[in-house]
Amino acid sequence: MTYRVGVDVGGTFTDLICVAADGEVVLDKTPTTLDDQSRGVMTGIHQLADHFDVSLGEFCSALDVVVHGTTTADNTMIEMNGARTGLLVTEGHRDEIEMRRVHKEMIWDPSYPAPPAIARRRARIPIGERMSHTGEILRPLDEVAVRAGVQRLRLLDVQSIAVMFLFSFVNPDHELRAAEIIREEFPEIEHISLSHEVMARGPEYERVSTTLVNAYVAPKIARYVGRLEDQLRTAGYGGQLLIMQSTGGVMPPDYVARRAVTLLASGPAGGVMGSALAASRAGVDDFVAVDMGGTSFDLCLVRGGRPEIKTDWNWRYRYYIGLPMVDVQSVGAGGGSIARVRQGALLVGPESAGSSPGPACYGRGGDRPTVTDADAVLGYLPADGFAGGRMQLDLDAARAAIQRDVAEPFGTDVTEAAWGIERIVNANMANATRRVLASHGADPRTLALIAYGGNGPVHAWAIANELGVGRVLIPKAAPAFSALGVLVADSLVDLVRSYVTPLAQVDLDRLRHLMADVTSEATKELEPTGLAATTTEHFVQMCYPGQNFDMSVPTSPDVAEADLIGLAERFHAQHERDRGFSFRNQPPLIRGVRLVARATTPKPERFAALGTTTVSAEAQIGTRDAYFGVEFVTTPVYEGPRLGPGIEISGPALVQEPFTVVVVPPGARLTLDTTGNYELHLP
Repeated sequence: MTYRVGVDVGGTFTDLICVAADGEVVLDKTPTTLDDQSRGVMTGIHQLADHFDVSLGEFCSALDVVVHGTTTADNTMIEMNGARTGLLVTEGHRDEIEMRRVHKEMIWDPSYPAPPAIARRRARIPIGERMSHTGEILRPLDEVAVRAGVQRLRLLDVQSIAVMFLFSFVNPDHELRAAEIIREEFPEIEHISLSHEVMARGPEYERVSTTLVNAYVAPKIARYVGRLEDQLRTAGYGGQLLIMQSTGGVMPPDYVARRAVTLLASGPAGGVMGSALAASRAGVDDFVAVDMGGTSFDLCLVRGGRPEIKTDWNWRYRYYIGLPMVDVQSVGAGGGSIARVRQGALLVGPESAGSSPGPACYGRGGDRPTVTDADAVLGYLPADGFAGGRMQLDLDAARAAIQRDVAEPFGTDVTEAAWGIERIVNANMANATRRVLASHGADPRTLALIAYGGNGPVHAWAIANELGVGRVLIPKAAPAFSALGVLVADSLVDLVRSYVTPLAQVDLDRLRHLMADVTSEATKELEPTGLAATTTEHFVQMCYPGQNFDMSVPTSPDVAEADLIGLAERFHAQHERDRGFSFRNQPPLIRGVRLVARATTPKPERFAALGTTTVSAEAQIGTRDAYFGVEFVTTPVYEGPRLGPGIEISGPALVQEPFTVVVVPPGARLTLDTTGNYELHLP
């Protein structure tokens, strides 16, 4: 027996999913160990081994692949506790990172502070050198200045160095030589980030910001991945560890070591890729994927079966990331979101209780009311058998916390206070979804909703009601769906090269050369995976003059002069479709080329183990009083693992899966398909 394992480390829980050679799908969870995430991962793998009744060594030696999504990069940026970082930069551009292209998040607050500096000014070293936009050397590299600068950074005890020279993406010679000098003068340096390797295009601010973030998070990620690999090897795993990227694909550690910044939001990206596969199996092309975990609520619009991927204006933690990223937006609304009354208003989140101490009902020392406490008080969650039977919820502690912090300040009872918490968090999630959909000109009433994460199935009905969505898909593997997503994600290389010119003045030879260059690089990057690209997509990045955001317009690698008119027409049509308008009498601007090379990986036939019962009464295990806004209703409770394809359950109902509960409100109807998707039909 062989196995494939996907792991997603979240802020509260580490989720794991295992697909065995015989098609069996097993999911599990374990609390995230924030001090060293690898401990939680190995605990989860040990739990999977116990499920199959084999030792850890036997299980690890039988693993085909381990695919991992991690929040290490995100946590580093949230806590701003990355490596001590220095910067070598072209003379005259030392303060590029401070000027930020005059971008300011709070435009009406001139006193709003700048983001915490990744590299202090004293650690930003100007270097005499200059390349032209064609790659011609205008001023040779001042190697004496490089050596002196590196010695200064060594005295400042930096751990990582970023190098950003002008137009190095056209001619990288100066950056490559600077890297050689750094290794000569500072051999113990942990990491070197070269801007032409991290982001091979302009402009300067975007490139220096991306390169600095890469240098800042890379050492911590390298140490974490190294520890995890060592523990896996010690346990008997001899295969390859693949890491999920924010582009929606997976690559080996050596690749992400150079581009550690691509790990930002990798876990949520995995969930989106899993939802795209689940939706395709259900015949759904246009939907919004929502992931409600313990700490955050992540969402992404998917149209035509493919998630939106932003190639420009990606801001993460107040720094610009100039790389393609699955367009996942997050708000602080999860099961651990803390409720409180401030100045007469009920607020829920973004502060989270996490998994330790966690919600009050966990009985681990938490005493502040959370969304999970409200879910328990309203009857949605089982007091016994919670979290796969490993936890018993303390309902009295949940009621006491809500009574003290919410009910008493409002002069109401615990039930109304808990319902208020539900309404606020559901409205927050629905409003966040509306904002994202509105930015893409999408109407939620024309979309389906796919809900996952440990808390997604509990709140899916309420979010859908707020949005006016009538069709909701809830995978049986929802509690570990991001782990499933990283496991089914393809190996993917997404490369961009800069070339700014009006379409009417394009140099076709240069355009074709850039296409050939990214194709060759993609082939080299995929070599370590042992896979060859099964699909290769070529794009030209285009925009209207004066626009800050370009879009990827499909083309062929051998662009001919006759193709340019068709390219312009496709751009106008795509701009009108995606952004609601076009200027067909305005010649577009080319800003670069892009290539997406994908090597497919195996996909399971179904997403979870299915039962055989098709008569709902046979799967009913009791009743529980649940609250849906008016009064408590005696609600049938069903054992989810016993349900088989084709079953139909009418609301109100609670379907208990090992790590979540599917809430079916009054008047709704729930069915289960052959691939492991619940479908909730709302009235």
